[in-house]
Amino acid sequence: MDGIRQSNKMKMGWVALFLVTLLLGVLIGKGWDRAVLATETYEELKTFTEVLAHVQKHYVEEVKTKDLVYGAIRGMLATLDPHSAFMPPDVYKEVQVETKGEFGGVGIQIGIKDNRLTVIAPIDGTPAERAGVKAGDFILKVNEEPTKDMTLVDAVQKMRGPKGTKVTLTIQREGAAEPMVFVLTREIIKIESVRSKMLDGSIGYIRVTQFQDQTAKDVSAALRKLREQKMQSLILDLRNNPGGLLTSAVEVSEQFVGQNRLIVYIKTREGRKDDYVSHNKEQPDDYPIIVLANEGSASASEIVAGALQDWGRAVVVGVQTFGKGSVQTILPLGDGSGLRLTTAKYYTPKGRSIHGVGINPDIVVKGKQTATPPIRERDLDKTLRDPGTLPQPSPLQENPAVPKPEPKEGKKDREAAKDKEGKEKDEEDPQLQKAVELLKSWIIFKDLRPVKRDDRVERPM
Repeated sequence: MDGIRQSNKMKMGWVALFLVTLLLGVLIGKGWDRAVLATETYEELKTFTEVLAHVQKHYVEEVKTKDLVYGAIRGMLATLDPHSAFMPPDVYKEVQVETKGEFGGVGIQIGIKDNRLTVIAPIDGTPAERAGVKAGDFILKVNEEPTKDMTLVDAVQKMRGPKGTKVTLTIQREGAAEPMVFVLTREIIKIESVRSKMLDGSIGYIRVTQFQDQTAKDVSAALRKLREQKMQSLILDLRNNPGGLLTSAVEVSEQFVGQNRLIVYIKTREGRKDDYVSHNKEQPDDYPIIVLANEGSASASEIVAGALQDWGRAVVVGVQTFGKGSVQTILPLGDGSGLRLTTAKYYTPKGRSIHGVGINPDIVVKGKQTATPPIRERDLDKTLRDPGTLPQPSPLQENPAVPKPEPKEGKKDREAAKDKEGKEKDEEDPQLQKAVELLKSWIIFKDLRPVKRDDRVERPM
């Protein structure tokens, strides 16, 4: 036992030395003027190494140094905002795959509200959405493990798994007397982030569910197809889109606002400002656009909505968006793990910082009534605050899309049933119907031409 303890002490010493050296190296690299800060940091790390030594020596069971260090890192990041997180090697690998649009799990965007694991929104067409999981639900257990004090990354990892396996969620819903139990079957498929169709003959419709590597190319292809079908106006649906890649949001926006226009800028703690400007050489068509947005539109979705709104390129219809105006950077670590850290805040072209506020629509149209109130960024625990008022992929979003079981009917019958179901859903969608109504009116008024005084008008006799 003494040999084991001595080995653990040596490991602990090396860990402490590495942490101190790393911090001092960073601080020295930024200048000797931070020597005092380095000394203060070293004093705080002495306390950490003391605690680590006591745990290694006196804890009732032997524990691995790596587990203790990982736990300490998680605790440190838990004191920050809800979007900063530590990712062990297996989770970090999943996040890298996530940007490609493939996920394994049940399809829920989650956050922490009142120290409870909370559903922000189920993703369209996923097991969770089909089973009836709703925004605002509190997740009490994942399988039989209570979620109290469970981190978001750990919760996501537990909900993900191989295709065909099951996960049980115990949920408390506001107004329900007893907790509800959902047994969901996991799936792994490629998500189609862009869907398009024509509405009422001349109105194009594009729905973007996430911003991934291929999203901008898919939007471009959808626009080309709609133009071939004589599109005169467009509805860009960003509702319940949790965000994704910042670069993807910029590439989508530039297809509508034109060349050399500011899409978004980000600002770091030091005040460094980075502008993201459109470089699309093609001049966009001058057709009217309506952007649909709601409380589930977050991050990259808000970048697109804000840019089109600020440049007067689109009318935003719906309700106030989620309000996530912070940028997360994924930092790889030496052992294969990763750090997801909030490093900047983003601002719309007109300088609006929307963190905790969101994008306000030009025309407010409420969606379907729900039993639970919507969750927004300001409702999450430890949200960043801007005095006076503020994407990269999110490991906190566990969003596979799952196809519905194939019916036994033939292909034509399936397509007819799908079209009928889609039309019925459209008719029950007040925000979409309002957008269609506005665009129809827009086209009618645009075609109006006042009669000149010297024009002769034949009067009916």
